[in-house]
Amino acid sequence: MPKIRASAVTRSFGRGPRTVAALGPLDLDVDPGEFVCVVGPSGCGKSTLLRIAAGLLRPSSGALELRTDATHPAAMIFQDYGIYDWKTVLANVRFGLDVQRAPRKEADARAAAWLAKLGLADFADAYPAALSGGMRQRVAIARALAVEPEILLMDEPFAALDAQLRTILQDELLALTQATSATTLFITHSLEEALVLGDRVLVMSARPGRVIAERRTPFARPRTGDVRSDPRFTALKDELWELLRGEVGRRAPDAGPAPASGEGAAA
Repeated sequence: MPKIRASAVTRSFGRGPRTVAALGPLDLDVDPGEFVCVVGPSGCGKSTLLRIAAGLLRPSSGALELRTDATHPAAMIFQDYGIYDWKTVLANVRFGLDVQRAPRKEADARAAAWLAKLGLADFADAYPAALSGGMRQRVAIARALAVEPEILLMDEPFAALDAQLRTILQDELLALTQATSATTLFITHSLEEALVLGDRVLVMSARPGRVIAERRTPFARPRTGDVRSDPRFTALKDELWELLRGEVGRRAPDAGPAPASGEGAAA
């Protein structure tokens, strides 16, 4: 059975003549342990889909289920890190374990172990203001993985980083997720990122976002970032761009005026 199942999910924002149809109808299955990447033009509802999966939004119609028996089945990583400025790095990574009321000694040990895996052991007592953007995103990843989630939801976690650092963190995330059994739904604008990380890539239409194509990546696991130099990588990237090109910049004629700010403008 799939870990994530979306059935005819839609989401609209606003009321009356200012209603914006942001998403759907959309159907989606993600199998246990699968890493699925979703790409699409800005404003197509990618982030809205992820927030529905995380329970932060309700669908306007349809249903999205996370199929797990765990009390806290999913962890989410946001674009803007989502870590707390007033907590130390260790306390940030431990936060989810504190919410789960894990014993402090165990929580500290698990948090410290994930900091070590992500090269942050020397910064356990530092505060986020002392960290670079890449280090902050490593803290966010460590916090998510420390709770050992069955499902990992990631909303363009590397979007704010420069190209070189983004490549490094892609490779680090690839190694980390291959060492766990987490099922991952990953939102990105980057076709390269989707092909490096994903087992399957879904292409969404312009708003209201629907899945218009899917492709399985031809690279066996375990894999490394070296797949970027594989001729199949370039060919598949070009194919996906041709599918996506016609959707970029297109708006549905019945979508109504987009809201000036807020969730209705989510990617």
